[in-house]
Amino acid sequence: MLPPGSRSLPISDQTIDLILYGYRHGWFMMGDQDNADQVTWQNPDPRGVFLIGGMRISRRLARRIRSDCYHATINRDFPGVISACASRPSTWISPAIQQIYLRLHESGHAHSIEVWESDSFAGGLYGVAIGAVFFGESMVSTRADGSKVALANLMHHLNATGFMLLDTQYPTPHLASLGGIAIPRQTYLDLLVPCIDRPGTDFLSRPLPQSGKAILGED
Repeated sequence: MLPPGSRSLPISDQTIDLILYGYRHGWFMMGDQDNADQVTWQNPDPRGVFLIGGMRISRRLARRIRSDCYHATINRDFPGVISACASRPSTWISPAIQQIYLRLHESGHAHSIEVWESDSFAGGLYGVAIGAVFFGESMVSTRADGSKVALANLMHHLNATGFMLLDTQYPTPHLASLGGIAIPRQTYLDLLVPCIDRPGTDFLSRPLPQSGKAILGED
């Protein structure tokens, strides 16, 4: 079991192995706002999750998705997404966290979804894929509904590629409004084991859909 205290993590292959071990056992990292070089390990109770296919899409959001005013990409600009997520007055995405996730991305474990209006960044999200679980880390909007469109693309993509669970870490009212649920920590850990061990899932095995209607299941 990982200790819950703060620690510094030098960027190395051993660090990556430790972080992946943590995810597999219910732990994730957050930056320590009092010490930019340190991270804290978190394992909340209750845990926030989305069941695959469980996103609630409002009529207004469905109209925006259907209009194809935005288009989405995978891993086109992972550094830009994590930088945008960190660009808030108060954030747990410290420089140390950014460097760790850039290394996770370079090693093929962390992925981003970007949403664009023409060539302008409208929003996105990033997280880590292990087995049939996508561990969502953060999402951001720079234009109306950008993060929600990114989440809708992610949910469709996870379903298409055989994923079983989307972890959102801490449950929040915003995520609950989109269909996220809170479950006890032990229930989460019980779900995690078979999902982590499920073979055959590959986040990069398919492209994102080319139309909003496909995301909404209307094609």
